[in-house]
Amino acid sequence: MMRGTVVVVALAAFVYLAACAALFFFQRSLIYFPQPSLLGSSSQIQLPVHGAELRVSVRPRAGPDALIYFGGNAEDVSASLPSLATAFPDHALFLMHYRGYGGSSGAPSEPALQDDALKLFDKIHADHPNVVVVGRSLGTGIAIRLAAQRPVSRLVLVTPYDSLQDLAAAQFPIFPVRWLLYDKYESGRYAPLVTAPTTIVAAEHDEVIPRWSTNQLHARFAQGVARFVILPGTGHNTISMNPVYLDIVRGAR
Repeated sequence: MMRGTVVVVALAAFVYLAACAALFFFQRSLIYFPQPSLLGSSSQIQLPVHGAELRVSVRPRAGPDALIYFGGNAEDVSASLPSLATAFPDHALFLMHYRGYGGSSGAPSEPALQDDALKLFDKIHADHPNVVVVGRSLGTGIAIRLAAQRPVSRLVLVTPYDSLQDLAAAQFPIFPVRWLLYDKYESGRYAPLVTAPTTIVAAEHDEVIPRWSTNQLHARFAQGVARFVILPGTGHNTISMNPVYLDIVRGAR
């Protein structure tokens, strides 16, 4: 009887350790879901970065104003170009295809994407001193860290989270996720450093990002920096279909 119990415990321990190993080695395939680009290369520029070459969907405009957009983990950002072009007629638009997405080379990781964001901002800021930064879902973690390090004119965070690490720990409570995770996207660490006027846009029925996480992020900004807008009747992937979504993103409401 005792021997049988030992065998069962050993087998359970093996299965648990195997599951931990699978989470560790395949974690980035659970975070990033690269998508091809719907728009052709005529609407894109190439940005050489360390170890890769990025595709950036663009709508050129002369003048001081520009917008940079960082999308979700399974988003083709080029699909947002037409609506953003309508909402921001006087802005030059730059929508970054992450490494491995939309024809960009390389593989996505938090350090690489954060470095790529800084490179893109510095290139754009040299010609356009007023840069609005918009991040959606996964991209909010990139956008907020960029805004903590560079002089962005305005920051918009759509369906943001306080920490991807905390979300993963809540989703996989029996595993030591905090020890296993490479890409933690701890947005809450950078929120207190942001001084640009910020708009947080949450979906009323977000089935991906829990409200507690977004509320926690909002609370970390300095007083008066960030305003919080909840779009009624929307979910994580349908928030942009709300008729006032673009007005809120461009700061008209």
